[in-house]
Amino acid sequence: MTTDDQGEDVTSDTRPRREPQEVLAELGAIVLGQPLGVVLRRIADLVVACIPGADEVSVTLVDGDKTASAAFTGSLAASLDERQYDDGFGPCLDAAQSGQHLRIDDTAHEELYAGFAAAAARQGVRSTLSIGLPMPQRVLGAINVYRFGAAPLDAEAEQLATAFAGYAAVALANAALYASTADLAVNLQTAMNSRAVIEQAKGVLVGRLGCTPEEAFTHLATQSQHRNRKLRDIATEVVENAAGRPGH
Repeated sequence: MTTDDQGEDVTSDTRPRREPQEVLAELGAIVLGQPLGVVLRRIADLVVACIPGADEVSVTLVDGDKTASAAFTGSLAASLDERQYDDGFGPCLDAAQSGQHLRIDDTAHEELYAGFAAAAARQGVRSTLSIGLPMPQRVLGAINVYRFGAAPLDAEAEQLATAFAGYAAVALANAALYASTADLAVNLQTAMNSRAVIEQAKGVLVGRLGCTPEEAFTHLATQSQHRNRKLRDIATEVVENAAGRPGH
């Protein structure tokens, strides 16, 4: 993190930025026919180059029980991702599994992901944004943005990050073409089932608690952390209980 003479963070304001149209055109040219790791690293680099406030970026991939940061622009993003993988929950994991956008606008006052936020704050991260990749292919994934500056990413930056997530999803789709048909079918079904059960559980909670879908997701995420279980496992239990089949 870079500071000025008064100790204020200036990283996001001083780094040269590229125009979004130029960057998205470049992505459109490289997505096809490139190895997945190369494409995801290029996407992460371009998010940093294009989006004001995107100080470090990573790409989370979840393939069954295996989770890893397939690309990252700095060691801080990688280490904060790894903390979530070790814990079994956190915004990058929950975004990947649910496909949602999960924001922490102030790590010093975050309640849902309090442990992760406190660790991020100690490293100088003031806000984060995790965007689930929009199309489940053979794996689930999310783009994670870490920001040092005081103000969180604005709506325009979030919209642009969402566009990058779309390109990452295309890269995953292309990588899936190189997988065997049987392996692809199994992983695709697993990915689709994971997101489907989370949506079903949200619907159950909306009806049971009279809450909004966003509040239902928060309820699931809170239970995941309090019970130290994966988000999709909590969702499965909610759905099974609603159907009269007690979860394990």
